[in-house]
Amino acid sequence: MQDAAQRLKNLADQLLGTELPVRLRAWDGSEAGPPDAPVLVVRHRRALRRLLWKPGELGLARAWVAGDLDVEGDLYEALDAMAGLIWEHDDDAPGKSLAESLKDPGVRAGVRELVKMAGPFPPPAPPAEEMRRRGRLHLHTKGSDRQAISHHYDVGNDFYELVLGPSMVYSCAYWESPDATLESAQRDKLELISRKLALKPGMRLLDVGCGWGSMAIHAAREHGVRVVGVTLSQEQAAFARKRVADEGLTDRIEIRVQDYRDVRDGPYDAISSIGMAEHVGSDRYLEYAHDLYALLAPGGRLLNHQIARRPQRDESAYEVDEFIDAYVFPDGELAPVGTTAGLLERAGFEVRDIEAIREHYALTLRQWVRNLEARWAEALKLVSPGRARIWRLYMAASALSFERNKIGVNQILAVKTPPDGASGMPLRARSWN
Repeated sequence: MQDAAQRLKNLADQLLGTELPVRLRAWDGSEAGPPDAPVLVVRHRRALRRLLWKPGELGLARAWVAGDLDVEGDLYEALDAMAGLIWEHDDDAPGKSLAESLKDPGVRAGVRELVKMAGPFPPPAPPAEEMRRRGRLHLHTKGSDRQAISHHYDVGNDFYELVLGPSMVYSCAYWESPDATLESAQRDKLELISRKLALKPGMRLLDVGCGWGSMAIHAAREHGVRVVGVTLSQEQAAFARKRVADEGLTDRIEIRVQDYRDVRDGPYDAISSIGMAEHVGSDRYLEYAHDLYALLAPGGRLLNHQIARRPQRDESAYEVDEFIDAYVFPDGELAPVGTTAGLLERAGFEVRDIEAIREHYALTLRQWVRNLEARWAEALKLVSPGRARIWRLYMAASALSFERNKIGVNQILAVKTPPDGASGMPLRARSWN
C-alpha cells in the first residue's frame, strides 16, 4: 500500500484537476510531490476530517489554526504556490458546484478514499479562537459591532506592540522608500493625513476608530489640535489614555469607549477614519457617511483611509472571506473604492482626492510578519499558539493580495462643501506632497 503522503497527493491531484504545486509531508513521515517545492505538513489526519466537514477555505483555516496543518520553509512561497487553488479564483468565472463535481465517479471515489484516510468521526470541534455566532441576521448593530471589535482587538496590547512596533499604528504605513523603517513610515503616514486635513492649532479633530491613540497624539503634539478619539475596544482605550498621559496631552486629547453613531458633540473641523470603515458593513455605510457629514462643520474635511476590493461583475455575489470572517475581522466587509466614493457623495460630501497606496500596505504587512516571526517564542507567551498562527497567516496572505492587486487601500479626502461652494481646498492638487 502507498504511504499516506503519496495517497494524499494522488487524491489532491484528482480532486483539484491539476497537480498539487507543493510537496506533502504526512503524519507518518512520508513525503510526496515536487522535491524543490514548499512543504505542506499534514501533522494529523484530523486535518482531513476538518476538510471533509467544511470543504474549502474554512476547513483549511481550522486545520491551520489548530496546528494540524503547517508549512515548512518560506510561508510566502507556499502561499504563492497555492494561491490559485485557494484564494485567487475568478469570482466572475462560472465553475462547478460541489453537487455537480460529485456527479463525477472519479471524484466520488476520491472522496470515499479521503474518508477512509481521515480516521474516526465525529468531526473535531472548531478551534477556540474561532468567532462564535448564532447567525448573521443582525450584523452591525451596536452590540454585534462591540463583540466583533473585542474579538479582534482585545487580545492583549503587549501582543499588538510586539507585531506593530512602538508606533502602535495598525494600518498601512506610507513609505518614502522600501528601505525606510516601519516607525518612520508610520510617522510619515500620520503626517500625510494631518496635512491632507490641513490641521492647525485650535481645530477640533474627531478620530473615528482611534486604536491605540497614535493619530490623536500626533495631531495634538505636532499640530496643536484638540482631539476626541473613539474606539469600541476597552483595551485599546486604556492603552491610549496612558500614552496620552505620558505625553502630557490630557488637556488636548479625550479617548472614549464609544460607538461613532453615539457621538453628538459636533461640529468638528476635521475627521480622520483610518482603517475603521472596513468594519461598518455595506448595509450601514451610507448611515456612517451621513453621521460623519453631520458631525463636520461647513468646510470641514474627512480623511477616510480604507481597504478596498476589486469590483465584481455581479456585486450581489460578493461573499466575505471565510477565514478572515471567522478568525480575524468578524463581520468585516470590503467594497470597491468607487462604491465607497459614491456613498460619501450621496451623503453630501464632495470627494476631492483619492490616493491609492496598496504597495505601501504590502511593505507594512511584510514588516509586521518579520516582527512576529523574530519574536515568535515571546508571542506564544502572550497569546495562544492558534492566535499567533492566525496573525502570521493572515498578514502574509494579505501582503501577497496587495502585491497582486487583489485588494487595495485608498485615502479618500472629502469636504463638507458649504452652499456657496467655498471648499477651502488649494488650487494646486495635492499641495500636501
